[in-house]
Amino acid sequence: MLSRPKPGESEVDLLRFQNQFLSSGTTPAVRIARKVNKKDRCADEELPILQDQRDVVTLDKLPDLPPTLVPAPPKRARPSPRFKLPEDQDPEERLDQHDRHITAVFTKIIEHDTSAMAVTMPLPSGVAFPRVFHRSQKATQEKTPTSGKRSIFAQEIAARRKAEANNTPVQMSIPAWGQQDGSLTTEALGLREQGSCVPETGKSSQGPRLITGEGLQSEDAQREIQTIHEENLAKLHALGPEEILEEQQKLLAQLDPSLIAFLKSQRSTNGQAGVEGMEEQKSGTVVHETPKEEPVEPPPPSGYKWKQPELATSAPELPVTPQKEWLHMDSVELEKLQWTQDLPPLRRQKTQEGMQQARFSLQGELLAPDADLPTHLGLHHHGEEAERAGYSLQEIFHLARSQISQQRALALQVLARIISKAQGGEFGSQLTDSVLRLLLDAGFLFLLRFSLDDNVDSVIAAAAWALRALLVAPGDEELLDNTFSWYQGVAVFPLMPCQEEEEEEEDEETPAEKARKKSPQETRPPPDLARHDAVKGLLATQLLPRLRYLLEVTYPSPTVVQDILAVLIRVARHSLESATKVLECPRLIDTLVREFLPSSWSPVGEGPISRLHGVPCAAAMKLLRVLASAGRNISARLMSGFDLRSRLCRFVSEAPQELAMPIQEAEQLNTESFRLWAVAATYGQGGDLYRELYPVLIRALQALPQELSIRPHSRLAMLRISALITLLTHMTQASSSSGTELHALASNNPTESNLSPVPPSVTWVQVSGLRPLVEPILQQVLKELPQPDTWRALASLPSACLLYLAAHYQAWSQQPKLCPGECLQDVERISKELVLPLLSQPAFQALWDSLRPCSPLCNPLSCAPAPESVPNLVSLGCGGGCPPLSLAGSSSAFPFLTSLLSLINTLVRIHKGLCGQLASVLATPGLQDYLLHCGAASRAPRLTPFLAWALRHEYHLQYLVLTLAQRTAGLRPDPMPDAILYHTVALTLVSHLLPGSESLAHELLLGPVFRPEFLPEGASGGPEAADFSDKLNLGSSRRPGSGRGALLAEACRDLPSIRGCYLAHCTLPYPALLHSQALYWGQTLHIPSLLLPVPKEPLLPADWPFLPLIHLYHQASGPVSKALPSSSLGTATRALQWVLVLESWRPSSLRAVPPAARLARLMCVFLMDSDFFREAPIQHHITALLSWLCQPQAQSLLKLDCPLPGLASFPDLYTSFLEHFEAVSFGDSLFGMLVLLPLQRRYSVTLRLSLFGEHVGALRALGLPLTQLPVSLENYIAPPEDNLELLKLYFQALVMGTLCPHWCPVLYAVAVAHINSFIFSQDPKSSDVVVAASKWMLQKTWLLANECLKQHLLYYKLPNVALPEGFELYTQLPPLRQNRLQDVTNGLVKDGVPGS
Repeated sequence: MLSRPKPGESEVDLLRFQNQFLSSGTTPAVRIARKVNKKDRCADEELPILQDQRDVVTLDKLPDLPPTLVPAPPKRARPSPRFKLPEDQDPEERLDQHDRHITAVFTKIIEHDTSAMAVTMPLPSGVAFPRVFHRSQKATQEKTPTSGKRSIFAQEIAARRKAEANNTPVQMSIPAWGQQDGSLTTEALGLREQGSCVPETGKSSQGPRLITGEGLQSEDAQREIQTIHEENLAKLHALGPEEILEEQQKLLAQLDPSLIAFLKSQRSTNGQAGVEGMEEQKSGTVVHETPKEEPVEPPPPSGYKWKQPELATSAPELPVTPQKEWLHMDSVELEKLQWTQDLPPLRRQKTQEGMQQARFSLQGELLAPDADLPTHLGLHHHGEEAERAGYSLQEIFHLARSQISQQRALALQVLARIISKAQGGEFGSQLTDSVLRLLLDAGFLFLLRFSLDDNVDSVIAAAAWALRALLVAPGDEELLDNTFSWYQGVAVFPLMPCQEEEEEEEDEETPAEKARKKSPQETRPPPDLARHDAVKGLLATQLLPRLRYLLEVTYPSPTVVQDILAVLIRVARHSLESATKVLECPRLIDTLVREFLPSSWSPVGEGPISRLHGVPCAAAMKLLRVLASAGRNISARLMSGFDLRSRLCRFVSEAPQELAMPIQEAEQLNTESFRLWAVAATYGQGGDLYRELYPVLIRALQALPQELSIRPHSRLAMLRISALITLLTHMTQASSSSGTELHALASNNPTESNLSPVPPSVTWVQVSGLRPLVEPILQQVLKELPQPDTWRALASLPSACLLYLAAHYQAWSQQPKLCPGECLQDVERISKELVLPLLSQPAFQALWDSLRPCSPLCNPLSCAPAPESVPNLVSLGCGGGCPPLSLAGSSSAFPFLTSLLSLINTLVRIHKGLCGQLASVLATPGLQDYLLHCGAASRAPRLTPFLAWALRHEYHLQYLVLTLAQRTAGLRPDPMPDAILYHTVALTLVSHLLPGSESLAHELLLGPVFRPEFLPEGASGGPEAADFSDKLNLGSSRRPGSGRGALLAEACRDLPSIRGCYLAHCTLPYPALLHSQALYWGQTLHIPSLLLPVPKEPLLPADWPFLPLIHLYHQASGPVSKALPSSSLGTATRALQWVLVLESWRPSSLRAVPPAARLARLMCVFLMDSDFFREAPIQHHITALLSWLCQPQAQSLLKLDCPLPGLASFPDLYTSFLEHFEAVSFGDSLFGMLVLLPLQRRYSVTLRLSLFGEHVGALRALGLPLTQLPVSLENYIAPPEDNLELLKLYFQALVMGTLCPHWCPVLYAVAVAHINSFIFSQDPKSSDVVVAASKWMLQKTWLLANECLKQHLLYYKLPNVALPEGFELYTQLPPLRQNRLQDVTNGLVKDGVPGS
């Protein structure tokens, strides 16, 4: 087998391959057929005969006269020098040889004289030709076999010709050749037997096959044809066989090859009939064939059965009998008509239905497997499982690719209904797999994209509906709209998937593939993108230009417009990149603003409208608001480049009732206008619009008390008022920015100076007059607190008012020309008139009691992933709406209490004298119970999109509670009663905060985490209690200064240094920290975007207390080994101090770190440097931590076989640890403790094999006394060792003297115990190999020259660390062991070979 050429081989290699192939003589797999031009083909060239073609030769394209020759300019022919014309050849004769025109064959054509024949003129007729008839009249006639695709006119002409042919007299039929001349038939047969090319006889022998006589109009046409035929036959019989062959060759050489192929194909036209006729003639039988008369409409004969009567008898009976008069029923296929029978009985299946058997109705409902529905519903079909009603996903997909537009539209509508119900959670408990996952894997995303390119409006409408149902979760937008006015509700997480799976796949790829994917020139295909991110895959298919075309050109219905706008909103929420693509799509934003946000429009009444173009649409305004939330630059471009200023003036200046449009749409449009303006104000934009519309805003605020007095409250009206208050809040925050901050931004961040932020054009004077109008609204709203139904109807309005007051006093306190006295008086007034009365209400206490039931942290199952959640299509999973007892539910008090705590913290920061009064909220029983459950949550829950959103708002409340507690603790002379609780919550919160909350994490590290007030144990006998506990547990005294109590007391004194150490090593990304600080502090000029980072994982790892140690370890063991800096000792000491504090007083904060991971972190300290572990602070703190890890309750949780966070493999770490111990330990006892701890019997045998197999030299340095062993010796001995390889290593180390009691007393006692148990074991289940090894080892022990070792191995009894050897010995072996010893050693004594 010859190999194919490979890339990189040269032409020399190709020539070598060619020579090998030619020398092998192998037949080539491909032959080159050179197509020769007909003009250059030789005359004697033959083409293969086409046997199976049945063409009809017509000479219509061949002109009767030669074409007219147009004189051309003279051309000088230059003969080729390599081709010389023969001198003796006549040019005319040479042309005749190559002439292939038909006149060259039929050179002598003699026409008959027709001058004496009578010419008859056509008779006039009064009817049209052809005769006009109805289609129903034609249906009763019998169809000809070839009339399947012929027109009615052609069928009528064929019927007339057939009728004329049937009317020909019988005497005009041409007899067979045998009738005229028997000798002719015999000679012809003889010629055919000799291989001549005489045409075969058969049906065609009755007359000529080439001459038809179409040009003859006389009655003697048939006679003339027959005469010509007889003359041709006479000439043929006059020639001999050789002459016939010679003439045949001449004809073949002169005729066109295509004409020859046609003439030869005529021989097989009626081949079967010809063969039968030839056989009959050979047998001497003369066949007389006379054409039968066939009427145009013959009656069916008696006993006629229609097409395959045998199948009709075997097939089941049909409910109706097919009639041949029915359309397209001329050929009945009974197997295709079986669907008309009655349905088979429904099979009862006991197995659980999977997605392959799931069937849906046309309304998208899942049908039960045993549902017996009537057939008139249209849910039955003749596919698989015909007895079951409904359509499977595969069948609906097949219908979506139909050529009929109605079927495509119906399939897409059904799929849209199925997706909507699936996202609503209706199929979660009935199906074993996800509907969305199956649809996306089947390519449903691109099916919708192709359907949008359809030219049928109904298909486009169905595709837009299905795309909206797929991308937009029903409750997501409602949730985000309702929480817009919450504390930090403007900022949201992007709805894009985490790239963890994609990064895992990229790790398996080669660097070349990674570089190819990351190169900007080569983009990934849409299916590959859609597999990881559905929105990115759609954007790669030019979705945005297509949607723009549909909106701009096709003018779809209002429903389709709403679907397209919803899809665009979902795309804009995906990421900053997607929002930028929406903004930069040519003419898309222009079309939206022009068509759906016009400044003037015709009045629209209530009810559905036929056209949405030219009418303001709230969804279009919402799309612009979502785009503006993606970034500062996008907001600036929208406000300045698309004339949104005039649109906002138009929609805000009038009340919703005054807009000439439906009231609900007007309310939503007004609300979205306020929200867009509020988003722009978050960036410090829209100040000029505020000054211009200031009278409008004042008039709207003055009308709110009267509007709030109307019952019942409208939900849309409450959202509109909340959006207005939120706008005023952001305008107030923007007024606190000054030109000095703008200058500081440009000087501190030169890289961001190119953004050129515009300073706010709103001053404090312009916004300070709003508080007297908002405060009465809040007081009126708070009166509804005792009425739960009315309070829930207010939605987020109370929270928005509280947040406005907090922003007002925050901005007031930051003014350069502040009057402290006036500000403090107003703070006291608002506290006395508003806050304190609120805190004393009984209904207010009930709000704190609702925290725990509504908390997602206390109830993680309430935020479980949606049943239809897929990794490449992110949604919040609020399809069924939020339940009342949830963070976003109607009974949740989180938004109101968070806003109230924000206001209280602002007031306490300004007026510290109010801290004692306002901090009474911290003593609420409901809050205490909630904080206890939050502090008990050790591990961060698994993040889902909705859980990340909910936890972010819950963490806001916890942070504000801790901030208030910190302010209160700093002002109290006595310790706080709940300081331990607050410190526990702070430690849990700092390890759970999500991306976007970098400012909160930084503030927690600066304040509550390392505050001495939150560690009351340091000042209330905590160190002394620790020393007493150690004496009780360990039963031994320690040196002064090295006990755990002294270390804890020193750590409490060094808390400021410990805080500085962790602030340096728990570093957060600086740009993200600035972004977060700007959001929480209201610095409008520093906010680049309202989109938060993707919440992949918490900001800090669960083992953040060990981060300084990990950083030092990586610095020392990196690819380029560096010497540790001089501050490394202090850094490691501070980290060990803090870990010791947490282990002693806050063990719940380290519950998320497994004990094995803590042990690994301590081992890394010894791997940093050769002498680093010898420092006294390191020795003291690691000894204290190790003694804590060696306690029984910690030992039960110490599992070294499980995967550890941040560690690839513990055996690999232990191997490195042994190498380092063998090299630099010099018998250090603490180092030896860490080496011995993983060698306990319950841990993996790999660790013990690593020591006794590869690092047996380390045994000499393991001189740790038995009395200093931190764990019981029983942990190393029980149960007996069963690994034969390790037992052999034990025995080898003992016999060779590597393991001695004075070098390594612990492992010597362990090895003796295991060898003794093994050599005296008599387990009947042991294998032959184990039994043989046991006997061999006992024999070798009996023959040992070292009597001390021999006595230890044979007479070992029990472990006892009080003895020097570490175990007790038998004075005399038990009888069972003595018998065992005698059985094994008798042979050695009797044979007299003690040395063998």
